Amino acid sequence: MAPRLDFSNWWAKDTRKGTPVVVTMENPNFSVVEIDGPDAAFRPVEKSRGKNAKQVTWVLLLKANRAVGCVAWLATALWSLLGAIKKRLIHRQGVTMASEKLGKGKLLFRIIRAFLVTALAILSFEVVAYLQGWHYFKNPSLHIPQTSDLQGFFHVAYVAWLTFRADYIAPPIQALSKFCVVLFLIQSADRMILCLGCLWIKYKKIKPTIAGDPFKPDDVEGSGNEHPMVLVQIPMCNEREVYEQSISAVCQLDWPKDRLLIQVLDDSDDESIQFLIKAEVAKWSQKGINIIYRHRLVRTGYKAGNLKSAMSCDYVKIYEFVAIFDADFQPNPEFLKQTVPHFKDNPELGLVQARWAFVNKDENLLTRLQNINLCFHFEVEQQVNGVFINFFGFNGTAGVWRIKALEESGGWLERTTVEDMDIAVRAHLNGWKFIFLDDVKVLCEVPESYEAYRKQQHRWHSGPMQLFRLCLPAIITAKISACKKANLILLFFLLRKLILPFYSFTLFCVILPLTMFVPEAELPVWVICYVPVFMSLLNILPAPKSFPFIVPYLLFENTMSVTKFNAMVSGLFQLGSSYEWIVTKKAGRASESDLLAAAERESKTMNQPQIYRGASESELSELNQIKEQKEAARVPVKKMNKIYRKELALAFLLLTASVRSLLSAQGVHFYFLLFQGLTFLLVGLDLIGEQMS
Repeated sequence: MAPRLDFSNWWAKDTRKGTPVVVTMENPNFSVVEIDGPDAAFRPVEKSRGKNAKQVTWVLLLKANRAVGCVAWLATALWSLLGAIKKRLIHRQGVTMASEKLGKGKLLFRIIRAFLVTALAILSFEVVAYLQGWHYFKNPSLHIPQTSDLQGFFHVAYVAWLTFRADYIAPPIQALSKFCVVLFLIQSADRMILCLGCLWIKYKKIKPTIAGDPFKPDDVEGSGNEHPMVLVQIPMCNEREVYEQSISAVCQLDWPKDRLLIQVLDDSDDESIQFLIKAEVAKWSQKGINIIYRHRLVRTGYKAGNLKSAMSCDYVKIYEFVAIFDADFQPNPEFLKQTVPHFKDNPELGLVQARWAFVNKDENLLTRLQNINLCFHFEVEQQVNGVFINFFGFNGTAGVWRIKALEESGGWLERTTVEDMDIAVRAHLNGWKFIFLDDVKVLCEVPESYEAYRKQQHRWHSGPMQLFRLCLPAIITAKISACKKANLILLFFLLRKLILPFYSFTLFCVILPLTMFVPEAELPVWVICYVPVFMSLLNILPAPKSFPFIVPYLLFENTMSVTKFNAMVSGLFQLGSSYEWIVTKKAGRASESDLLAAAERESKTMNQPQIYRGASESELSELNQIKEQKEAARVPVKKMNKIYRKELALAFLLLTASVRSLLSAQGVHFYFLLFQGLTFLLVGLDLIGEQMS
């Protein structure tokens, strides 16, 4: 029983005050009188009796004012706190945002707001419970469940959950898992056939050859009439790190100067970068190279719009072939002599594609894993398709097109972010053939940061689905064989662009963790472990030096399936990010031979000051100013701490599933989910650390 505190005796009006006094009179005529206290007439008047109603009203108003002020102060403080959180998380005030949307922090802000509302609701409930006397355990109206009651309740709830799980949750999961397993087997069979085709090509030593000698021995010093007119295009946009080495490599191509024109197609919106590229073009132009600088005022259509604008020039009509190199590509001097002769005596040939070689493939784990994927793509997919069906997707760079094939196929279109695949499909529908040269390699670099790689993969997987929607009617009505139509629809688009990211994400990132909590829909071990490992071994065969990274490769591919699936869905249903084009960030890496050649050219330049002899004083001052801008230190930009919620959420989900599988004594599931969950977690933490560094 709570102690009762009675304070009524503190202010009771009948409380006697003073000390009793007894007075004895000697005179008998007087009686003895006992005085307990002062007479009523001499008693002090109570202060409360002197207060009127007006004074009481003022006192109450003063107390109410103080209470309202306190509540207002609390409300203002809470509102200021929420405002500060909103400014920090939603509007990102004080943090540099690199092409990021303002709503990235809305989810975290909502979580914080929900937490505060929940806390206030619980506090209100506690206050009401206290006022109602629910905190007294001896309250006869309060029922406290016993341990047996709780055990019985939990038992009934668990049995109900098991019944509901077996009847309603397990069947759809099992049906979806069977569907994904079928897709997985089909895609694995396709990979197996491609690998067998690659082994056949290696065994038979099949490769495109040049018939006869395309050039006469004296053509190099003579007129060079056997050399066709070739146009070289270098599209770029704000490529500060790599513009110099790409222009330098293209200007050193071994081809008659009077039959070669280089177009530097600059879409940069940074004036300092424009000045630097202009200076580089002017330097090579004064060396006698036929090179032109073009800059568009309105950048529409991204790379496709840039190439389309360049091809509309009148002087392009006299050229027969066009070679395209992105800003980070460095072709060797013999590139044109290794590719252009394949067009001779082959009027149906529309494209000659060279292979990529990476100068930074050993930079970090991410570049090594990318090298595995791209080596399989070039050496297996494109080589097999080029040899057996004369068709593959154009890579957008390091290739030579017959200009007639581009014109008859409709030219460059701005309708998708994969303009290279778009023109390749349309050229194939018009009957043009492609050749892939595995032995001709062009140096380039792969993204070294996960952020750049993720954006690149988003564009590479959303664009094909967008293109599939646009090209499907043209494929169906095209005048080509049914086998070519089936190859385009079933293999090129559906199996390799849509089914692959769908089943990999659904099977390994959704169904596999659910089977740990729904054992009625368990997957077989060969689907979880054996077949993925075997397919990873096949993928890693073109890059045998990467064999030690097979386990990180397998897990990282499952991790990237989240991004690929998201990109595929956005492109298929035309969502907002399907037409998003972000230039892949480059580091400006160069090979050792390129660095030695650059140093040699620099020493020659120091010994030959007459390189700017034909320039005026204003041009020289402008060039000097550009050099000073180039050598000036760059101001570091404070990066934003990005939280990749999808990767981290899947990491904790898979780690939880691995613990569940360990308790169920499912060893294979446990190790697979443990490694995959750790991969997700490390990727997410690495992203946060990268942005904070």
